[in-house]
Amino acid sequence: MTKTMRYGLFFTFWTVSIFPVNAQSVLTLQDCHSLAIKNNHQLKINDAQIKKASEEKKAAFTQYLPDLSVTGAYFYNQKKISLLSSDQYLPVGTVMPDGSFGFTQNQINNQWTMIDGQPVPLDAEGKPFNPSQDPNKILWKEHAIIPKSAFDLDIHNVFAGAISLVQPIYMGGKIAAYNKLTGYVEDLAILTAHRELQDLLLQIDHAYWQSVSLAAKQQLAQHYLILLQQMDKDVQAMIRSGVATRADGLSVKVKLNEAEMKVLQVEDGLQLSRMLLCQLCGLPLDSPIRLVDEKVDNLLIDEVNSSYNMEQVYANRLEVQSLELAQKIYEKKEAVVRADGLPTVALAGNYMVSNPNSFNGFQNKFAGSWNVGVLVNIPLFHWGETLHKVRAAKAETTIKRLETADAKEKIELQVSQAQFKLKEAKKKVTIADKNKESADENLRYAQVGFKEGVIPSLNVMEAQTAWYQAHTEWIDAQIAVRLGQVEFNKALGIAQSR
Repeated sequence: MTKTMRYGLFFTFWTVSIFPVNAQSVLTLQDCHSLAIKNNHQLKINDAQIKKASEEKKAAFTQYLPDLSVTGAYFYNQKKISLLSSDQYLPVGTVMPDGSFGFTQNQINNQWTMIDGQPVPLDAEGKPFNPSQDPNKILWKEHAIIPKSAFDLDIHNVFAGAISLVQPIYMGGKIAAYNKLTGYVEDLAILTAHRELQDLLLQIDHAYWQSVSLAAKQQLAQHYLILLQQMDKDVQAMIRSGVATRADGLSVKVKLNEAEMKVLQVEDGLQLSRMLLCQLCGLPLDSPIRLVDEKVDNLLIDEVNSSYNMEQVYANRLEVQSLELAQKIYEKKEAVVRADGLPTVALAGNYMVSNPNSFNGFQNKFAGSWNVGVLVNIPLFHWGETLHKVRAAKAETTIKRLETADAKEKIELQVSQAQFKLKEAKKKVTIADKNKESADENLRYAQVGFKEGVIPSLNVMEAQTAWYQAHTEWIDAQIAVRLGQVEFNKALGIAQSR
């Protein structure tokens, strides 16, 4: 999506005009569009979705930056740690000239004997032994004491803390792919909001022109009723004068009752149509609104254009843009999944402090140190997990590519159908104009002939019925062109306009 589209969408959301609806407010189609945009809850939800996607994109960018964290902990231990079970006694010997640890005869209590001219110590049972092989048989005279209390460590209260900093250097391309992915997600959220807006405006257009059509038909039905009421008065006068029969009067009454029913039906339809329009605009259902196009004279249409270029249509259609963005998203998902099987490298630095500490003996006070290093992780074997995930991501990309191609084929059919309907509606307008002119002229001749007494009432009522039918078809044809142009514009993917 281009920046122009993005700004245009936000401009549409935030710069809508406020149209207060008071007694008998007259609304244009643009007024209805603006009210719907201002009050529609789904559009507000879409705006929140755009905000969410934007924040996720900003969060993804932070993955490029160092991660700084502070950790602290406290533990209370029930017992101390003692490295000795009791006081320990170490024998006192002599460092021999060759550097080994040994003893002299006056440092032990063992008896000695001569074997092969060499002094050999005797154990407690008086048997000679080798001191190197059986040092436990040596009876030492002197010992050095190691008190148990010197190796009792107080760990009742333990405090620890660390400040850590990790700077990613290479993550297998995951961070870059994730940043692009979140950017595409934001664009997709904007496109989705724009599509919801177009759908809403299309509903507004249908409801608006349906109300205009019914309002015009209401005026037509009332006019038709007035004609029949006048016809009824004239026939009743003729019956009283003896120039018409009671059967003529009953025929007129039947037509008059039908006309009254038509007026009632079209008034009910107009009320329901206006209620639907109010609901779409976010207004109370009983709001007394009128539409600026409700006069029949205002139904004259502008020149319509039914030409198009399919490549431009594909570029304009939000569905195609959304599917293309979804395809890009899944391509980046492939890169993210593939990165799980690649090595990662990061710099790390820490400063750790603890109480007790062992930096200078065991001390119950705070002391700390820092370290820096490089963290490297190389995945070796995970039973093909990454490979399967990459293949699954590629399958999803293929699905979106095929869905895009399928959507283009359906769009081409949709555009052709919309163009056909628009051309057909334009032809019907031409025919309806001629029929309306003929019906007007036929009614005029019938009314003049009836007043002159040369045309019976039955022929006049037939002319009135044909006049009513021709004007009804003329209104339907005008509205069909309006809605046909709206549908055609939507199929082309261009902005709706009045």
